[in-house]
Amino acid sequence: MEFSVMCKARHVLTLIGSVLNIVLSFIVFCFLDILDFVLCFVYKVLDFCIESEWKNPGSYSAATLDGSGKIIVSEQGETESEVVYLTSTKFQLEEISDTLYSRPSFVTEVSNQLKKLTFDTITITKSTEKKKPTRSTITINSTIVKLLQGRMIGQYLYPITRWSDCDCQFCNSWTYSTKRTLFVKSDGPKDQAKEDVVFIHGFVSSSAFWTETLFPNFSSNAKSIYRLLAVDLLGFGRSPKPNDSLYTLREHVDMIEKSVLEGYGVRSFHIVAHSLGCILALAIAVEHPESVKSLTLLAPPYYPVPKGESATQYVMRRVAPRRVWPPMAFCASVGGWYQYIARTVSLVLCKNHRLWDFLIKIITGNRIRTFLLEGFIRHTHIASWHTLHNVIFGTSGKLDRYLDIIRDRLSCDVTVFHGEDDEVIPLECSYNVQRRIPRARVKVVENKDHITIVVGRQKEFARELEEIWKKSTKN
Repeated sequence: MEFSVMCKARHVLTLIGSVLNIVLSFIVFCFLDILDFVLCFVYKVLDFCIESEWKNPGSYSAATLDGSGKIIVSEQGETESEVVYLTSTKFQLEEISDTLYSRPSFVTEVSNQLKKLTFDTITITKSTEKKKPTRSTITINSTIVKLLQGRMIGQYLYPITRWSDCDCQFCNSWTYSTKRTLFVKSDGPKDQAKEDVVFIHGFVSSSAFWTETLFPNFSSNAKSIYRLLAVDLLGFGRSPKPNDSLYTLREHVDMIEKSVLEGYGVRSFHIVAHSLGCILALAIAVEHPESVKSLTLLAPPYYPVPKGESATQYVMRRVAPRRVWPPMAFCASVGGWYQYIARTVSLVLCKNHRLWDFLIKIITGNRIRTFLLEGFIRHTHIASWHTLHNVIFGTSGKLDRYLDIIRDRLSCDVTVFHGEDDEVIPLECSYNVQRRIPRARVKVVENKDHITIVVGRQKEFARELEEIWKKSTKN
């Protein structure tokens, strides 16, 4: 009897909590919609005053693909439309997520959901009228088209640091080099190693996630066999942070291939990747099927998309559900939906990271390592914003194909680790990978989350990786 009452009370409390979360989320995100709109104009004015550059806020464009392959872009809302021509950019445009320029306000989204629930029995008929085969229309931001145009003819629209980004030597060390390659931290044999291991970090992180945790804990035998290569992704850590980049999957993969595989003469290798890095690892494995010896994924963000859904929009809503609770969902929602609020956060944290470093050292008495914080606040807003949308959201329609290729064409071992208490990437994502690749082994680590799956258990995890590599080499 008492147990039954407790269950009913718990159910009622859960229901009340859910209702409060929905109501509070509606109020908070309606306010954030307005705030982001206001900040949009604020930053446009500041950019114009400081950098002599003006862009129309909230302006999108209608792009027409003509028979010659050119893309004609005209701004909406202008009496005289600006026309931009591009050729041979179909591949590049496919790399750009529509979530960069198509994010409905919270009120609009709620309204659309209500309409969908009310009129779900209405069937939508497609027009059977013949269309001109030489022309089709898409929606895209003209700024993106100009960036692509500039890259095609070798121009760099923002060769210097923007006023809202940090200008310290650490963040801009890449500008003093003529190489334009990623920062790579290597450990192990200085001469030709028997095997190579490539480590790819997650979102708003750096190579220190690996070098400060795992590298010191690998056995001397492992360090005599394996050359360990941890890379800072484009836009993060000590790597280049170009403001003219769109930070697409193609750009990230190309830079890894150029800086790590070609730069270090890597021919056959193991991959260890965390979170966002898992997407890049899958893309690299697909491009180098004969070279990958093992694939170790930590918390892979793989969300199978239901039929009829827009892949990019669906994944954006899964990763950033616009809810105030749990806290990680709120942070992801602010970072994923609100470009100018996210830029403000970056302005406060990343531009002033030296101040935060100093304060933390005073508070802690310099007794703890701050490598996690360093990775979190040493990037640019352009890098984090475009990587989030073009890689995590934008590749959602490609992951099924990547996983199928790895299942059918690659023979390497696939091991997936996931923290039981991970609130950033749900545990179901790892099991989704296993459903797509039946031979993949999923290991759920109890009482660990998105970060502590490595940090805090680095010795144990280092031994697990050595076993994976040893087994893969024997096979």
